[in-house]
Amino acid sequence: MNDFLLNSHFTNTAYTIKVYIPDGQTPEAGFPIHYVLDGLSYFGFVKDAVRLQQLNQMKTGIGPAIVVGICHQEEEMRERRFIDYTAPAEELVMPKHAKGKIPSIYGGGEQFFSFIEQELIPLIEGKYPVNTKQRTLFGHSLGGYFALWCLFNHPEKFEHIIAISPSIWWNGEELMEMGARFIAHGGSIKNTGVFISVGEREGFMVEDAKKMDTMLKIANLKVECYIAPGENHASVVPTVVSRALRFCSDK
Repeated sequence: MNDFLLNSHFTNTAYTIKVYIPDGQTPEAGFPIHYVLDGLSYFGFVKDAVRLQQLNQMKTGIGPAIVVGICHQEEEMRERRFIDYTAPAEELVMPKHAKGKIPSIYGGGEQFFSFIEQELIPLIEGKYPVNTKQRTLFGHSLGGYFALWCLFNHPEKFEHIIAISPSIWWNGEELMEMGARFIAHGGSIKNTGVFISVGEREGFMVEDAKKMDTMLKIANLKVECYIAPGENHASVVPTVVSRALRFCSDK
């Protein structure tokens, strides 16, 4: 595993990048690759799920893959997540549960995407043997919002989207409008697989996930929506990582 610091010209922010490379023979086309948002929290779960389960791929359905964790610096993580993971907006429409809890600066999603597309991906995929047709973007909560935002605004970049407990509520459920507009305009995302999951105990977020699932299936995407029994917003990720990775392997 390799860790390094990457300073972004687009966001004026430094990110710690964690990279896991599987042992063994490199596939002719290169390894699939999973880009994991909130790497400080979730890189370890994804890395270990791949590392352990690739050893018995016939039974687990999960093969070897490169895992890249994109990590904010811990002391600024909360504020940077609201900047990096959200779309530009002239004003915000927030539900009651979020009022008074949102930092004053937000809406840097385009710059963060440019960092991933133009700085991170060329660096990683220029150094390691990557199958560039098997990219996954993994996000939870606001990271899940960002993953779905990428689907609707930059659909060519990732072959798999994993959105766990996505913050579909953000800014008046603007993701639903983005998705409907993209589909209505004939956007081509037929080759993208979308895995959405939410904990059974996440209240209104369960219905939000179901609405997104319905819309994407109407558009004939390959999509799975899994409601994790007994799980909440904080507990859901480790319980669904394996299922999400199998979804990517099956596509």
